[in-house]
Amino acid sequence: MGKKRIIQKQDLTTEEGRAAAIKTTSSKRKFSDGVVHVQATYNNTIITITDRNGDVVMSSSAGALGFSGAKKGTPYASTKVAEFLGEKAKAMGIKELSILIKGVGAGRDAAARSFAGQGFEITSIRDITPIPHNGPRSPKPRRV
Repeated sequence: MGKKRIIQKQDLTTEEGRAAAIKTTSSKRKFSDGVVHVQATYNNTIITITDRNGDVVMSSSAGALGFSGAKKGTPYASTKVAEFLGEKAKAMGIKELSILIKGVGAGRDAAARSFAGQGFEITSIRDITPIPHNGPRSPKPRRV
């Protein structure tokens, strides 16, 4: 039989691993502005960067960067995800960002602050967390 092919997994938690991932996943398309969708739940933080039409350009989550368990929902994890995606966005030429935040997790504000701290021009920050208008149906009256 032939040689066995072994695929080595990149370590995205170190600076060298992130730099290698950015170089290998650079896209041919160039953008000047984008929309950041932050979904912050209690268990995880998912950040997606799209163009103005809504087409997904890049996406990542705290679990994809190696955080596990309860650590995925922390502000530190969402900051690291935002830094990782910010480096990739700068490599693509994105300078302006509009941020849409959905969810009630702890990583809501940390992700927005991280993108602002990286030097992006933030045009707007909107909270699009769904709010129930009337709530669920109330229970039947108790018969005694």
